[in-house]
Amino acid sequence: MRHSNILPLVFSLYFLTLFLPIQARHHYHTKHKHSHYHNSPEISPSPAPFSAPSSAPDEAPSPSPSFNENYHNASNFFDLRTFGAIGDGITDDTESFKMAWDTACQSESSVKTIIVPRGLSFIIQSTIFTGPCKGGLVLKVDGTLIPPDGPESWPKNNSRRQWLVFYRINGMSLEGSGVIDGRGAKWWDLPCKPHKGPNGTTSPGPCDSPVAIRFFMSSNLTVQGLRIKNSPQFHFRFDGCESVHVDSIFITAPALSPNTDGIHIENTNDVKIYNSVISNGDDCVSIGAGCHDVDIKNMTCGPGHGISIGSLGNHNSRACVSNITVRDSVIKVSDNGVRIKTWQGGSGSVSRVTFSNIHMESVRNPIIIDQFYCLTKDCSNKTSAVFVTDILYTNIKGTYDIRHPPMHFACSDSVPCTNLTLSDIELLPALGDIMLDPFCWSAYGNSQTLTIPPISCLQEGLPQSVPGNDIDHC
Repeated sequence: MRHSNILPLVFSLYFLTLFLPIQARHHYHTKHKHSHYHNSPEISPSPAPFSAPSSAPDEAPSPSPSFNENYHNASNFFDLRTFGAIGDGITDDTESFKMAWDTACQSESSVKTIIVPRGLSFIIQSTIFTGPCKGGLVLKVDGTLIPPDGPESWPKNNSRRQWLVFYRINGMSLEGSGVIDGRGAKWWDLPCKPHKGPNGTTSPGPCDSPVAIRFFMSSNLTVQGLRIKNSPQFHFRFDGCESVHVDSIFITAPALSPNTDGIHIENTNDVKIYNSVISNGDDCVSIGAGCHDVDIKNMTCGPGHGISIGSLGNHNSRACVSNITVRDSVIKVSDNGVRIKTWQGGSGSVSRVTFSNIHMESVRNPIIIDQFYCLTKDCSNKTSAVFVTDILYTNIKGTYDIRHPPMHFACSDSVPCTNLTLSDIELLPALGDIMLDPFCWSAYGNSQTLTIPPISCLQEGLPQSVPGNDIDHC
């Protein structure tokens, strides 16, 4: 009987010694996790999604941000909050962003991800993020990035020509479900902007406004899924880059916002721009000098100024552009459709360009080549020009604004356009039934099928002198 009373007591003590250490370890882990993040700000609920163009896909509501997203626990994830960022839309988080970039850039992980968490707004001043980095890098913007609000808030010692610059980066992806908001309204109203001066004039003087996002001398770049709005000037600019893939982005700015090109590329090759929607106050896509092997597909463009090659040859410069394709796209309520624009006095060439399967909706100049491009009324005539040749227009249909002819080929007297080819063109007036004739000047080419309206102004064959050297040197 004595032994039977002792045995239950021994077993009870044994199990108690096992249970207490387990509970202690669990309590310590919870306490440590809480203390590591106790200085972080209270996280607000996710804001309402940014209103994108009507063709933007619907998104499911996102949960509020939380430190339980495991980003902070993985060595290859770098949440801005870990580096002291607040994200309240008031505090300057530039230094925290720089610290996150530098840490991720030098990390030994093969792919690193910088997290801009959802539901928060981070003010970032004009900054250059420099590479090269060790391995690939992802900047995942799920929240909102904003600059200082307008020229008066812009620090005096910061560049007014650019906001976020990525320099010498190889293998970077800019992606996410968030918004990059350029807060451009106060810049657009500067008196040096077109028609913003006294009595609708344009005041003289410096008029620098920042490009929202610029990639410079970088390669193997991907931009996807983002919404970018209201840049003070260009939304994206790629300079001296190679292998650029832009997919499923949405760019918006008011129709009267000046110089707010969606995507501008210069001296950049192997470019793919797919499945995107751009509505702004200038060109949806503009292709500058030194670009080749560019493919634009499934683009919805407008309101805006259309898709442009140029302007090229300004200040008597040399410009070479080749192997450009724009296909399977819609351009609506725009000043221009597909355009090639060059200044008098330039040199070089635009060659091997295809515009294919494009639908126009109430576009003022659906098809246009303008070798007399000029922003004032006092540009002088010059004999040299960028040579435009081997341009194919096929299956371009829709409606045009009756104030302008649906096809406009204004080419240089001394350097005519050659090998312009038209096939399956059907452009009807958006209002009424008065159809305007196409316009041609020094334009050589042919129509492979009947066009609507009929085009009889193209000259056949080739001009007596063709500046072949310009193509040879490009």
